[in-house]
Amino acid sequence: MTEGEEDLPGEAQPGAAEVTAAVIVDAPAERVFAALLAWERQSDWIPFTRVRVVEGDGREGSLVEAVTALGPAELRDEMRVVRVDEPYEIGVVHCGRLLRGPGVLRCTPLARDRTQVVWHEWFHLPGGTAGRVAWPLLWPGPKVGLTQALRRFGRLVEQGRLP
Repeated sequence: MTEGEEDLPGEAQPGAAEVTAAVIVDAPAERVFAALLAWERQSDWIPFTRVRVVEGDGREGSLVEAVTALGPAELRDEMRVVRVDEPYEIGVVHCGRLLRGPGVLRCTPLARDRTQVVWHEWFHLPGGTAGRVAWPLLWPGPKVGLTQALRRFGRLVEQGRLP
């Protein structure tokens, strides 16, 4: 376990809900990685979401909070940054009341200064059996939203607007 994970043994294990999205960005991996690590800037590419570093400097051991609000509904996501392997990977563990489980953002350098970004999450589903039964019906929403957010991220990096 890396720094921060020892306090989160249950949350650090993959849950039953898995979501993955990927995008190719026309920019070098170092620049793409820096944009991913600019936590507060996620607000620029994840709709209805405000992100801030609550503890630390945004690197290993830091606590990051993302609040997504749509009208009166609000979803608070707390993440502990457990691994930063620059410029390749950022590992987090979602440790909030509702969202729990590990996640990873990976940058793979490609030819011609392009980078593949893969965002992978494994959430523990709330609601026990009912949550596991409902997940296949709900899964397309998070997958589409994550993919659209990553595409917007890629465009902003390519335009030089991130980080």
